[in-house]
Amino acid sequence: MMAGEHSGHRQRMRERFGKEGLDGFAAHEVLELILFYAIPQRNVNPLAHSILNHFGSLHAVFEADASELRKVDGVGEYAASLLSLFSQVAKRMELSRSGDKVQMSNRETAERYCINLLSGLKQEHFYAICLNGQMQVIHNALISRGSINEVQAYPRLVANEVLKHNAHSVLLCHNHPAGSVIPSHSDLDTTRQLSNLLMSIEVIMADHIIVAGNKALSMVGCGLIEQSPYGSGILTKVADSAGEVLIRSQLQKMQGKKTMNNERQDKKQPKPSGEE
Repeated sequence: MMAGEHSGHRQRMRERFGKEGLDGFAAHEVLELILFYAIPQRNVNPLAHSILNHFGSLHAVFEADASELRKVDGVGEYAASLLSLFSQVAKRMELSRSGDKVQMSNRETAERYCINLLSGLKQEHFYAICLNGQMQVIHNALISRGSINEVQAYPRLVANEVLKHNAHSVLLCHNHPAGSVIPSHSDLDTTRQLSNLLMSIEVIMADHIIVAGNKALSMVGCGLIEQSPYGSGILTKVADSAGEVLIRSQLQKMQGKKTMNNERQDKKQPKPSGEE
């Protein structure tokens, strides 16, 4: 594409977006439009196709972090940063849908909030969500970010964030990118350690929620943390080793039954016409 044609193409794309929005745009054209602002002097059509071919869908592109995006030949720092910004903005919008101070009045609300915060992340992230006396969110503190299999929750960092924001209680949450919401033995050890720490500074541990994809598990909800009513701190106790083994075993059996039921339902589904 010649320089004049290239400039005209960009202008036409912008005008089209101004009139129609993105409704009539193909996936690669959406990427082109975004890349115009990161790469001002080059035809980005081939790069848009390369990115889409590499990740397979727009959703996968926007869920990728900057380091993954830079693996595509031709994607530099600015383009990677701009593309990775979109999923973060979308999550921020979702978190602010109910206003700046979401109230964690029940387990279901807390689980949805944590899913919006953590779903789609490729590495494990550990958050301490600081809450006021009305169980409203006042700050989301990212405590640590780890590999795909491990994250360290540093007690001193949790304590610093809780005290800095004068939190009445704290909701802990982290994600399992590998796909299972069942807490590991390490998860329970971390929870016990942080529970003891928070009690020593007179701060309530409202819950510890694990997210995997679009699923969440509340340690209060499954009995690993005893607490009633939700978030009150009354009867707060993390299960001992024997209780942990029993509850984790029950969760694994439940997950196994769900998998078997899903497989049975798949087998019962009628095959599309034309398939043998």
